[in-house]
Amino acid sequence: MSIADKLNTIKSELPSHVKLIAVSKTHPVEAIMEAYNAGHRLFGENKVQELVSKYEQMPKDIEWHLIGHLQTNKVKYIAPFVSLIHSVDSLKLLKTINKEAAKNNRVIDCLLQVHIAQEETKFGLSTQELHDILKSPELDQLNNIRICGLMGMATFTDNIQQVRNEFRNLKNIFDEVKNAYFQMESFFKEISMGMSGDYRIAIEEGSTMVRIGSNIFGHRIYS
Repeated sequence: MSIADKLNTIKSELPSHVKLIAVSKTHPVEAIMEAYNAGHRLFGENKVQELVSKYEQMPKDIEWHLIGHLQTNKVKYIAPFVSLIHSVDSLKLLKTINKEAAKNNRVIDCLLQVHIAQEETKFGLSTQELHDILKSPELDQLNNIRICGLMGMATFTDNIQQVRNEFRNLKNIFDEVKNAYFQMESFFKEISMGMSGDYRIAIEEGSTMVRIGSNIFGHRIYS
């Protein structure tokens, strides 16, 4: 199957409220253009340098999402154009995104990354840290960012029930946060969870955005 065929097959299975972020990391511009020419416009990259390079080479109606860990010193490179940052894991990072967004006269949409896996992955907020950020008076001063939801990554395991429970946990946290801080905000609606191996479970548990790479583009290409 071609990239376009794989993409369209996945899209045909997705409920209408679920967005597909085609994860194009490590794949060349030619491969991404195949997806683009099939009508797709939402692409996700893990690394800032690769994201900037592809942004410069590709059509400007693409919505670029940064889904990998973001260091504060790299924010300035993507602030002029990034559509959504999935991986915000500190108030310090939010402040930096706000500052760089203001310089570019933009409001940048962000998701707060919550640590839901049992693996000791490096990134993601605990529930307590999440609430600490959302209660912080400093957050009210950040007028150039908009928190639109949460992101999480399940444990990489064959234990389907564990994966399901982790996704369910993120949905429960989302509901709590929505109720406590964003009850009147229609923009707080995104739950970014689910990748190539587990996106169907994620959708069943409430995902609104799935991040799929290898099922569309094949295995990662490392130079």
